[in-house]
Amino acid sequence: MEYTQLGRTGLKVGRLVLGTMNFGPQTDEADSHAIMDAALDAGINFFDTANVYGWGDNKGRTESIIGNWFAKGGERRDKVVLATKVYANMSPDGQAAWPNHDKLSALNIRRSVDASLKRLQTDHIDLYQFHHIDRVTPFEEIWQAIDTLIQQGKILYAGSSNFPGYKIAQANEIAARRGGTIGLVSEQCLYNLAERRAEMEVIPAAQEYGLGVIPWSPLHGGLLGGIIKKEVQGGRRASGRAADTLKDQAGRAQIQAYEDLVDKHGLQPGEVALAWLLTRPGVTGPIVGPRTAEQLESALRAVELELSEELLAGLDEVFPGPGPSPEAFAW
Repeated sequence: MEYTQLGRTGLKVGRLVLGTMNFGPQTDEADSHAIMDAALDAGINFFDTANVYGWGDNKGRTESIIGNWFAKGGERRDKVVLATKVYANMSPDGQAAWPNHDKLSALNIRRSVDASLKRLQTDHIDLYQFHHIDRVTPFEEIWQAIDTLIQQGKILYAGSSNFPGYKIAQANEIAARRGGTIGLVSEQCLYNLAERRAEMEVIPAAQEYGLGVIPWSPLHGGLLGGIIKKEVQGGRRASGRAADTLKDQAGRAQIQAYEDLVDKHGLQPGEVALAWLLTRPGVTGPIVGPRTAEQLESALRAVELELSEELLAGLDEVFPGPGPSPEAFAW
């Protein structure tokens, strides 16, 4: 495993991030523990979760699965850089949030971090991330709450997720004015070969303010994992955004061109998609969310994969990015 610094911090993390969203809903606890053990054995030290994972009536279940794994000992907790998130309504689906039981008020941040610590069976969270922007709560209040948690030793760093570029700038400018507040150190955003809009504003803002970029959905819901070939071979069929793209003739042709290009170079589509992200400026490491140990092994191979200039140019032809900012949208 290769390691890098998380943004402008001294925190050293692996270039693949273990995503745990499937733990509970799709992968049972025993298999989830086996995947985490395999990830740690492979050198992956950065684990990402969220308080809402588990979904439906089981929100918080994923954190509990991780907590039970930590409780097994063997230096598991000491070896892991643990990231979780706050924002969501933790009530069962369809049930409205009780006032102050969601979003980023100081009260909900305080309540949520204590609940996550209990489920995770740990005394601190290394990276506490805001899952979405809160259009009501001012950053002065948010940073006051975060500073208190840092002073209490409950968290070490704060990060954002799904923030637009202007909110990254606003958050860190207010943190700087407060003094003594490190501000955001990472941004977790949707970014992959098929979805490159983050290159217009989010990634430039992250680089300007020293945030590490942590892409989620690096295979775009399976779309970049060889989905057409799998369909032809009778494997798993596309669903969600992948299925929507394949219904469109132009979208399907684009994915077919991608799979043909990768096949021409004798490589696997999913591994190429991950390896491409590792070449992108500002990217710390993509989040991989394996449902099985085999999927984890495939993701690990991407770290060692070197993409030729010819292949990189071909990928840009199939999936052209927006271009440099602000030229991409200004003229």
